[in-house]
Amino acid sequence: MTGVLFVFILVVVVLAIQLMQAQKDFQAQTDDLSEQIEKSSKAENIRKSMLDEIQKDLESEGIEVIVSQNGSVISIPNDLLGFDSGSYDIKEKYEAKSLTIGTIIAREIEEHDGEEFLDTVFVEGHTDNAKYQGLEGTGNWGLSTFRAISLWKLWEEELPSDQQLETMQGPEGQPLFSVSGYSDTRPVNANQSTDLGAAANRRIDIRFTIVRADSDTLKEIEREVADQ
Repeated sequence: MTGVLFVFILVVVVLAIQLMQAQKDFQAQTDDLSEQIEKSSKAENIRKSMLDEIQKDLESEGIEVIVSQNGSVISIPNDLLGFDSGSYDIKEKYEAKSLTIGTIIAREIEEHDGEEFLDTVFVEGHTDNAKYQGLEGTGNWGLSTFRAISLWKLWEEELPSDQQLETMQGPEGQPLFSVSGYSDTRPVNANQSTDLGAAANRRIDIRFTIVRADSDTLKEIEREVADQ
């Protein structure tokens, strides 16, 4: 009888230890999930604050840009860039304002510790719907990309050394900035039958993406929590 009681007590102790460990594992996984969510939420708030500051600072310089409703994109309209239809050149008279935009972006990224929470900042070129046949057949895709490159090269070559965007890095040491082109696939003005409507789509967007836990990691954490 004593032996049976001892075995019973031993089983109870083992089960209690296993339960305590399971509770600790569950709490750790729950804390991990909460931390990932909190980090993403904090990064979104900082990004929105940063873009609002960029817009406000530019307004004080007489430069009007548009910030998207979700606080992730700054749109630079064509009246600040001067792209003619079928052209990717930033005319000399527009260079000063373009450089001011780059200067303020660099300053606000630094002041908000953007290199810690930003994943990539995309300089995105866009065109109107007029078909372009140049750039060795790359058409509007090539034209939009070269518009982004034109702005990037201006920043790279003309911004002072303490405001160089190309030296900025993301949390994993990768270059923070990238360029891309979207052809005429993302118009902001659907009516392109007028010069004014078409010009609105010849623009540059600066898209700020934040570091997030990848979806597989979050799904794994959620799955482990659900299994507890």
